[in-house]
Amino acid sequence: MLSTLLVLVILVGPWNPGSNAQAPLTGGTTYYVDPNGSDATGTGAAGNPWATIAHAAMQVGAGDTVLINPGTYEGGIIVDESGEAGQPITFMAAGPGVVIDGSAGLQDSFYITQANYVIVDGLTIRNADRAGLRISLSDHVTVRNSTFADNGKWGVFTDFSDHTLIENIESYGAVDEHGIYISNSSDYPTIRDNILRHNHANGLHMNGDLSQGGDGVISHGLVENNIIYENGLGGGSGINMDGVTDTLVRNNLLYNNHASGISVYQIDGGSGSQNNRLLNNTIVMPADGRWAINIPDSSDTGNQVFNNILYSYHSWRGSISIAGPGLAGFESDYNIVVDRFSDDAGNSNMSLAAWQALGYDQHSFLAHPDDLFVNAAAGDFRLKPGSPAIDAGTSLGDVPTDLAGSPRPGGAGFDIGAYEFHPDLVLNAAPGDESIRLNWSINTSLPLTSTWQITYLGPAGDQPSPISGLPAATRSYTLTGLENYSTYTLTLQSMLDGSPVLTDTVTTFPTDLFAYLPVISKP
Repeated sequence: MLSTLLVLVILVGPWNPGSNAQAPLTGGTTYYVDPNGSDATGTGAAGNPWATIAHAAMQVGAGDTVLINPGTYEGGIIVDESGEAGQPITFMAAGPGVVIDGSAGLQDSFYITQANYVIVDGLTIRNADRAGLRISLSDHVTVRNSTFADNGKWGVFTDFSDHTLIENIESYGAVDEHGIYISNSSDYPTIRDNILRHNHANGLHMNGDLSQGGDGVISHGLVENNIIYENGLGGGSGINMDGVTDTLVRNNLLYNNHASGISVYQIDGGSGSQNNRLLNNTIVMPADGRWAINIPDSSDTGNQVFNNILYSYHSWRGSISIAGPGLAGFESDYNIVVDRFSDDAGNSNMSLAAWQALGYDQHSFLAHPDDLFVNAAAGDFRLKPGSPAIDAGTSLGDVPTDLAGSPRPGGAGFDIGAYEFHPDLVLNAAPGDESIRLNWSINTSLPLTSTWQITYLGPAGDQPSPISGLPAATRSYTLTGLENYSTYTLTLQSMLDGSPVLTDTVTTFPTDLFAYLPVISKP
């Protein structure tokens, strides 16, 4: 199990390109920065690099790439030159260990201002006085594969910037506020595949900020595949949405956030948070947390909540709190919940039965994390075999994959929650004349010392049951000498030190005729 969890972190966590990382093929010039270079005499060439990122930022134009060698650099970097569509300006780590430390007397460590089409890739930015990275009045900026650690107020902050893409970053330890803050009428943001943890307030805060100008609305966003935990000791939510509209929030895992889970509301937004879709998220609230889903204002209309796991360990707060019964356009169904809801913005609670009497969550049901997940206490929120979430959701075209990138559905129907269940072992059988050919696949790692064992129930064939000791690399086996049209139940097990690790079973019968009807079944 441990190896699977480590793979997950690699997939969604920060990544730094290796030493042979190639600069984007933009057609511009590639410049180099190295701690041992010189801004005074360097040319930016590979053999004569500049010494600081700040100096490089003043030299670049559309299509140029700055490759940054490992080392620690001073912050206070300002980028105010734009790239172009297909010709971005790129700042990329040339290997792991590129660290930008502090703000050099400025507020923000890395500041992109009135500069479109800029890419920041593979950097670690820490200890800024305010924002690790600020994006201001700048469209089409991409931040990826980076780490933001222990910054004064925010890991990443944007204002009045459209088409921002933040992916595959880790942002933690924001001293005053948030891991990521999307603000000030910034439309079309995409926030995906990030880890946001241990920030004082929100993991992700999205606020239209009407008081700062513009229309005060953040619209057409995508928030997906993020893991957000241990935020909110200073208040806030795992995901805050103030004045956010027409945004898709899917496949996010939120747990142990100490204020709210996802809050959809209006305080400083130019409108209520409207027409958002919250789909296939897993939200588990701790005993000191608030509501898993919080929609507290009557202007927050048209929101949909489907296929989510919404559990709370709090004594009286629970799954969903809304402003009032009949909230316009609010839809919620096919969720797994705890038996506490509110229709008066959290001032009181009611049971699932009373909530359903209002017309909500007609197909939703109660379940406990111990029955749902592989090991919630250890942070493994994948669905366990036999989980009641399996095949219990409704079909959603907007959620074709899960948090791990696996396809939906994985079985007869859509699962509920951020993870789709895919068995670790899948056994298939192909019946033939007095024979059955077995083949199987696995989606996990097995010790090389493990072996396979095949057991069958039915008339004896050439190979006595069980067939043991097949090498771990084996993926197929043919049983011969069987009796046609007799039913055989075949069980495959991966064995380690005499105990089964993985098991799957299939039932079929050999035949010497072409079969028009299904002859293979699973129990």
